[in-house]
Amino acid sequence: MTNGDATYQGQEPEERGPGPDDVDLGRVWIGVAAQVWRRHPGAVERLAGHLLRSPGLARALVTAPSLLLGWLLATAVVLLAGLLATLSTGTPYVALLAPAVAAVGIAYAYGPGTDAAWELSCSVAVSDRMVLLVRALAVFGVNAALGLAASVASGSATAVTLGWLVPMTAVCALALAAATVARSANVGVAAGLLGWTITVLSGQVAVGRLTAAVTDSALWPAYLAFAACCVAIVLYSNRSPRGTS
Repeated sequence: MTNGDATYQGQEPEERGPGPDDVDLGRVWIGVAAQVWRRHPGAVERLAGHLLRSPGLARALVTAPSLLLGWLLATAVVLLAGLLATLSTGTPYVALLAPAVAAVGIAYAYGPGTDAAWELSCSVAVSDRMVLLVRALAVFGVNAALGLAASVASGSATAVTLGWLVPMTAVCALALAAATVARSANVGVAAGLLGWTITVLSGQVAVGRLTAAVTDSALWPAYLAFAACCVAIVLYSNRSPRGTS
């Protein structure tokens, strides 16, 4: 028995490793690694965390691809080009470009294959559905604000300035629904751009005006009904519990 105890005692330090027996070094090093690799949130992330009452949701929001600085600058450049074209030709190109630009941004609010922080957003203590909807609303709001600023600066009529917000809602909902169903942001972009192009061209053929898709208020109920159907598809596609397909 003594030899057995000696053998066990001789093996015990090798199994536990160096250090006091009452200290869990594995847990200590995990804590050290967490502090080393911890990313300190910026002012925007802290504000989002305060408003949303969820640091994880705030991190997922500020890491949305279409809310990053480079993406926002690209959006502003496209709308600026539309503003200049509107001023030079008189055609409200801002109203025609804004829904398409917003649709692209909304599609890239969905993560697989495009979002470097997709795995992180899936690990936060909120549902995938909540992450997606908060991101989509934020992207929609930012693009709507940029579009309104460009449209007002172009001196377009009030009906045109406000009229494109309704079709923009429908096009964005279409892009988001296609992205979530196909699990591909690129598919969402294609669906949104194709749908808006068909709508604009159909309005031109039917009425003879390129801007009919954004000036005809009779189309607003159809836009809103279509948007509601697409949102229902998005919610249905994200109904599965976390961790399941």
